[in-house]
Amino acid sequence: MIRLGMITIDTADPRSLAAWWAERLGGEIVQDSDGWFCMVRAPEVPVALGFQKVEHPSPGKNRLHLDFDRTPDVDREAMITAWITAGATHLGQRGESEFSWDTFADPAGNEFCIGDPH
Repeated sequence: MIRLGMITIDTADPRSLAAWWAERLGGEIVQDSDGWFCMVRAPEVPVALGFQKVEHPSPGKNRLHLDFDRTPDVDREAMITAWITAGATHLGQRGESEFSWDTFADPAGNEFCIGDPH
C-alpha cells in the first residue's frame, strides 16, 4: 500500500515560494535543505507541499495543479482580494451555476484553483 505524502513544485526560488504558501495556508516551513528544497505543512492540508530548486522550471501551464475548497463562511470577493493582495494573480472564474471555481497563479506562475463550497 502507498499513500500520497507530498506534492512537490519545481521553482527557481524554493524558500520564497515555500514561505508564500506557508503564509497563505497558515502553515510553516518544516524543512529547509540549504534553500534547494523546502517542505511546508499546514493544518488544513492533508499532504506536505515540497518546493524544489530547478534551474529552468517548465514553461507554460503546469500539468498538475492544486485544488482548494472555499469554506461557506468565506466570501468569494473577499477571498479573491486577499489572494491578489498577497501576490497571486487571479486568472478568472470558471465552471457552471452548480459549481464554479476561481483560478489563480502563485508568484512563480503555478496555477491553482479555489472552488466554491460543496
